[in-house]
Amino acid sequence: MKNIKSASLITAIKTPYNAQGEIDLVTYDQLVAQQIEAGVEGIVVGGTTGEGHLLSWEEHLMLIAHTVHQYSDKLIIVGNTGSNNTREAIKATQNGFAMGMDAALQINPYYGRTSKAGVVAHLNKLLDIGPAFIYNVPGRTGQDLTPDIIEPLSTHKNFIGVKECGGNERIGYYEKKGIACWSGNDDECYVGRHEFGSHGVISVTSNVVPSLMRTLMDTQNSELNDRLQNLMKWLFCEPNPIAINTTLMMTGAVERNFRLPYLALTLEQRQQGFDYLAKFETSELVGDKLALLNDSDFNYCV
Repeated sequence: MKNIKSASLITAIKTPYNAQGEIDLVTYDQLVAQQIEAGVEGIVVGGTTGEGHLLSWEEHLMLIAHTVHQYSDKLIIVGNTGSNNTREAIKATQNGFAMGMDAALQINPYYGRTSKAGVVAHLNKLLDIGPAFIYNVPGRTGQDLTPDIIEPLSTHKNFIGVKECGGNERIGYYEKKGIACWSGNDDECYVGRHEFGSHGVISVTSNVVPSLMRTLMDTQNSELNDRLQNLMKWLFCEPNPIAINTTLMMTGAVERNFRLPYLALTLEQRQQGFDYLAKFETSELVGDKLALLNDSDFNYCV
């Protein structure tokens, strides 16, 4: 638990695919290797950015097992084993820990939402299994995990902290109470870290500029934060992970294969991102080239 709480930069890692739409483990390992080289301390496997919701549980758990086998001595491995179905989340979380993950990422029930008491019951059942981050992202779940929910949960022995998308005021409130928080909003994470005392960030942007995100967490460098703001905001111009997928294809880091229902950003959107990315040195980016790409360059799978 102490090692996990010391991690200030955790990447929600991208899951790449081959031309048939199957998980591309060779490319996945290349992505993870660059995260390690940049000093990232942990990765979330099969999160929203890693398209866990598009993976079967067999694929999802295979990816956790592969990651543990390859990197358990180098990274904190967080498995996104949450679900809006408590029974399903329990089974996935038990399997994830059996495969050796260090922690789980758990979310409150979405779409088929429940009462606050139901949320607490759901999350307590999952905390009973092993160490977990609680993920508060009301923009996706439709339900805010407010302090009256989080504070009682924080007394559980397996509660690590919160990945919080509710803003820095919320993060600062929790941190003053001794509740560990990681920013879920990349564009706010620098201020969250250096002004509101967050433990760090669980990041999308670090998929493409991990070394810069490492610097952002480690040092008070407002110039770098300003330099990254346009990129961070552009990466959410469409629902995540559409833009980060497109970006890693534009930099040549992954093959140009999407699983539906995700489609590449439009040419106009790509041009905007290209202009932002072109301001970085190639050595600062994951991938070895930068190309605008044509619409016909993308392959769509199911």
